[in-house]
Amino acid sequence: MLTYLIRRILLMIPTLLGITMVVFAVMASAPGGISAEGLVEGNMKPAEKKAMIDYYNKRYGLDDPMPVQYLRWLNNISPIGFTFDKERNIDGFSLLKGSDLGESFNYGRSVSDLIGERLPITLLLNVITIPLIYILAIIIGMNAATDRGGRFDVSTNIIMLALWSIPSMLAGVLMIGFFASVQHWHWFPTSGLSSREAYNMPFLPHWSSLFDVAKVFVFMMLGAVGAVIFGQWCNVKLRVIVSALIGAALGAWMANSHPETLLLNWIMLPLLGAVTLGLFAWTKFSFFRVGGLSMAGIGIGLLIAMQFQSGEFVRGFLFDKIWHLILPIVALSYGSFAGLAKITRTSILENLNADYARTARAKGVAENDVLWKHVFRNSLLPLITIFSGILPGLLAGSVIIESIFSIEGMGKLVIEAVQSRDRELILSITMIGGILSLIGYLISDFLYTLVDPRVQYD
Repeated sequence: MLTYLIRRILLMIPTLLGITMVVFAVMASAPGGISAEGLVEGNMKPAEKKAMIDYYNKRYGLDDPMPVQYLRWLNNISPIGFTFDKERNIDGFSLLKGSDLGESFNYGRSVSDLIGERLPITLLLNVITIPLIYILAIIIGMNAATDRGGRFDVSTNIIMLALWSIPSMLAGVLMIGFFASVQHWHWFPTSGLSSREAYNMPFLPHWSSLFDVAKVFVFMMLGAVGAVIFGQWCNVKLRVIVSALIGAALGAWMANSHPETLLLNWIMLPLLGAVTLGLFAWTKFSFFRVGGLSMAGIGIGLLIAMQFQSGEFVRGFLFDKIWHLILPIVALSYGSFAGLAKITRTSILENLNADYARTARAKGVAENDVLWKHVFRNSLLPLITIFSGILPGLLAGSVIIESIFSIEGMGKLVIEAVQSRDRELILSITMIGGILSLIGYLISDFLYTLVDPRVQYD
């Protein structure tokens, strides 16, 4: 295994060279290419324009042939290579010259500093989104496969197909329009990952009195416990009716809190709330039934507690960050987990009907053990394969989400770099994307050996 890992890591080098070479060739062959003339504004005087062109050529070497520019970039990012003087002539070779990603044309700053500021933001979105995608996809896919043709399978198939069909850019705009706009429900912020006043807040949220904290805790606990007890109620019809009435009441509250009281809101929102909670109460899977009703109970308890607050609530830096992350995370993850849930269902169905599963049942193994100890493990192989493309895929998908929600991450930096033809920045971002893709493939290969003992790399 160690030999295989070393070989794969060494093969990353020519792969990254090929990726960056293709991107550089596309940039060079595009109309206008990579030249100093493209960086100079057109409304300058001829003498000023010529001076700026000479400055860019001298600083970035844009008047050199394209192969020379690419080789110089490779030399700059390599920790071992040639050193140059101020006239761009080779003056030596060093084993410890260090790596330099260059300087951005557009920002006039070090590319390393720009990526160091933006990359953690995008990684934060992905670190939260990827586990959320897999957890939801596995739970929904597993239950849909075991209830093939049932009401849960049919309803989730329709919902997952609908979610997968909605473009993320449209979903992001609609979320901002309805849940962040002052014209509708101003529940979430419209942009950024934190507000300015949050930097002066304490880290954790707090209330002005302990009595207010006790109110929130007690009402939320009562709501959760009541929802759990109610979710285990044996009378299904009565449970669905009560849940639908509660959902309708919540929808009516949303309609009443709308700045413009429209007849459509009073019809659609109560109906949507009734259908949503009614479906949660109707499903036979206790995880979804109790979990969905518990979330509703906690939310209702929180709403009631907020009505009896006597002091001031300060959300704190942590809660402010979470508050800003909710809409971007939902917009970034709903399509991926919907598609992955369908793949999970298909994979589990194939293994449920496999020979080894039928043999295990014939030996008297319990159905639950067949599902989790045999079928589930083999069903993970397609999910592991998809994982290798999810990380770079989310990095590309965050381009849209970060632009919509005005998040200063790598996605927004990519758009700005492409629009300004920032050679150093585009090549560096391409290299990082390639590294993430290759790391994803490497992790997938390692996970194969954990899931399937037949896979060996020795």
